[in-house]
Amino acid sequence: MPKLIKNLGAIVRRPISAGVIAVLALSSLTLPAQARETLRIGYQKSSTLISLLKTQGKLDKALAAANIEVSWHEFPSRLPLLEALNVGNIDVSADVADTVPIFAQAAQAKLTYFAQEAPSPSAQAIVVHKDSPLQQLADLKGKKVAVAKAAGAHYLLIAALNQAGLKFSNIEPAYLTPADGRAAFENHKVDAWVTWEPFLSGVQRQLPTRTLVDGSGLASYKRYYLTSTRYAKAHPEVLKLVYEQLHEAGIRIKNHPRDAAQVLGPLWGNLDVETVEAANARCSYQIQPVSADQLGEQQKIADTFFAARLLPKAVDAHDVEIWKP
Repeated sequence: MPKLIKNLGAIVRRPISAGVIAVLALSSLTLPAQARETLRIGYQKSSTLISLLKTQGKLDKALAAANIEVSWHEFPSRLPLLEALNVGNIDVSADVADTVPIFAQAAQAKLTYFAQEAPSPSAQAIVVHKDSPLQQLADLKGKKVAVAKAAGAHYLLIAALNQAGLKFSNIEPAYLTPADGRAAFENHKVDAWVTWEPFLSGVQRQLPTRTLVDGSGLASYKRYYLTSTRYAKAHPEVLKLVYEQLHEAGIRIKNHPRDAAQVLGPLWGNLDVETVEAANARCSYQIQPVSADQLGEQQKIADTFFAARLLPKAVDAHDVEIWKP
């Protein structure tokens, strides 16, 4: 384009022939269009708001208006998702549990918080069978408890045991994925199960259970949205669009729970609508900015996991980059 402008300056002092006009017209038609940017989003099947936006095409449409194309990348679990974000294979991560950024910091990943969902403490709980002799947290002493290692449920279990005056060594942990944890619980291979939504509502609706305790007063259970620090600095306007779409999706899911459940059910292993609605009722889905003064519980998680030797090093939860909408 600069060369074309220079050439134009050289000929303005001469009469313009029809041939020159034709050449210029042809040149303007063949100039390359502005290339579209691509936003690479990593997500899991459990990524509620992102899954809704993807399935309904709302985020693609909003970004297309800004000449941005979305590239979707599904991951089976949080670890490969986190690694992909850290090495630059994706730009943005859908929601992850509050424990995930702590492990990212321990691994010295260059990640930035760009949104969070307000606390949903009742979206995870410790459950036992309805006819179980276990009536209170103290009764877990010497019992076998299924839990996903290093997940938010693991932090809830440690916090609950501490409240009951027990140490983690007072129980026998069975580190299992949610699917395996459900099978072990259903077949009475464990005495209790610590899990989160939608697995929590699923087992409560399909089996006679009791809840020993949920996260209220113990673990807030926030979900965080992450981006690479490099991307946050280079494309704040794109993050603003994503933030706005997430915020609107959170409002829609609360205003239209049945519609959302009908979309999510097939994505969550063909769960029935009632179970999905029950699960979503316990989740805030309220998108908020992240601020450093709200990371106190993140520090508690970091300290707890370091003491439990789940983290290789101590972590300052406040030593992070935070994008502001």
